[in-house]
Amino acid sequence: MRQTSIGTISTRAAERADLPRLTEIYNHYVLHTPVTFDIEPYTVESRTPWFEQFAGQGRHRLVVAERDGVVLGYAGTIRFRPKAAYQTTVETTIYCAPHAIGQGVGMQLYLALFAAIAGEDVHLIVAGYTLPNEASRKLHDRLGFRPVGIFHEVGKKFGKYWDVAWTQRPGPRA
Repeated sequence: MRQTSIGTISTRAAERADLPRLTEIYNHYVLHTPVTFDIEPYTVESRTPWFEQFAGQGRHRLVVAERDGVVLGYAGTIRFRPKAAYQTTVETTIYCAPHAIGQGVGMQLYLALFAAIAGEDVHLIVAGYTLPNEASRKLHDRLGFRPVGIFHEVGKKFGKYWDVAWTQRPGPRA
């Protein structure tokens, strides 16, 4: 994967050495927000199987954005569902460090991720996000994701039920 830069933020393929920072970023959302339905924070060791699903080639990639050597966020494509007929559909995951929100990091991460999978056999890219989440809605809209539906009250966190909006966009080879 080639490295890209916009301003002082650069993107690159994630490395094993990034896992502690990726875990730290994710755990913020686990502990303080409903944007993930995990309710217990991870250790680096317990997050390792998640990290190992990504590769340097193929449909399932993980990229990070960094500034001055500090990882600001990550985005990846994961298997949508385990059945073979779904293999050309990928689901995205994207998280930014709280202090990096609103700085264009999410857009840069997605653009780098889509460039990374451009040569892969990906027909459809899907993304789900907990509602309400105006920032995520706007990001996905800008990148060509279109709404396909809402799963109502599918997750319970912080004593409340949350809805999840689902979106999709064509993959690079669609």
